[in-house]
Amino acid sequence: MTVSLGILSAAHVHASEYAALLAEREDAELVGIADAELDRAREIADRHGVECVSEAEADALLERLDGALVCSSNARHAEWVGRAVDAEVDVLCEKPLAPTLEEARGIVDCCRDAGVGLGVAMPLRFSEPAKRARTALKSGEIGSVKSISGTNRGRMPGGWFADPDAAGGGAVMDHTVHIVDLISDLIDERVAEVYAETGTRFHDIKVEDVNVLSMRLTNGATFLLDGSWSRPEAWHTWGDATVEFVGREGTIAVDCFDQLLRHTAASGADEGIRTVFYGTDPNAEMLGDFVDSVAEGSDPAVSPQDALAAVAVVEAAYESASAGRPVEVEY
Repeated sequence: MTVSLGILSAAHVHASEYAALLAEREDAELVGIADAELDRAREIADRHGVECVSEAEADALLERLDGALVCSSNARHAEWVGRAVDAEVDVLCEKPLAPTLEEARGIVDCCRDAGVGLGVAMPLRFSEPAKRARTALKSGEIGSVKSISGTNRGRMPGGWFADPDAAGGGAVMDHTVHIVDLISDLIDERVAEVYAETGTRFHDIKVEDVNVLSMRLTNGATFLLDGSWSRPEAWHTWGDATVEFVGREGTIAVDCFDQLLRHTAASGADEGIRTVFYGTDPNAEMLGDFVDSVAEGSDPAVSPQDALAAVAVVEAAYESASAGRPVEVEY
């Protein structure tokens, strides 16, 4: 079965990559892209020879789809998901599901009531290092986990990501959900409490670009996360996603994007550092999971409840940063 897919809004930086990955699949067909900014969407659509329609024409595109990828700004996720639900089209929504837990719950309820499949773009679960760590942790290789430290440090993406109205926040909103979701998947524990310190140190923007979250998990383990936009534009790669587990009998370190080849040129047109990632592409694996879920009518790997849990931690982090004290996470 070939699944017909479309992209609803090309606002997110990953929209172009998703389109390229879908174009390579034999079990899926990228039908078209709908967007409020046609020039932005047309560039991607023309590259892959697919239709480009305005936001007003999105319903006509949805009538031809089995599934849709929502790649809008965070503030517009609910609106785009709602249009897909009205057309009874399954959805893979960019993370976080929504800027607030209340809005995220509304999205989940809307999809559930309509019987529409809902997945959320959390690709780290699909990275090869994460898969190997999952096997080791599930087998009890390092005993009970006592502490965890993680990083998701990247470049400041700019655009609507730094607009508090469009994004709902800054680096906390953008980066916390990835590592929190990965921890939940790897050891079946959630964040019980979070203490957050945030700041704006690297860029002249209206949202935070620095954050450190000190958390306690439901099993009592500590969890420290740096999810800052702290990498300069000249950095050799976009950023990182790492986790280290300390257990009673050993440690496990996970670097989701360490499978890189680096080339340094001291002069000439290519002066600087270039990198090529040669590992299994987590985004490609994630899209494959979504295609399978649409074709088979099954649940995607990252469930709506997983998405709600991640948003709950983000909301608690912002409350903690504002109040200057630890905050319990309410799921």
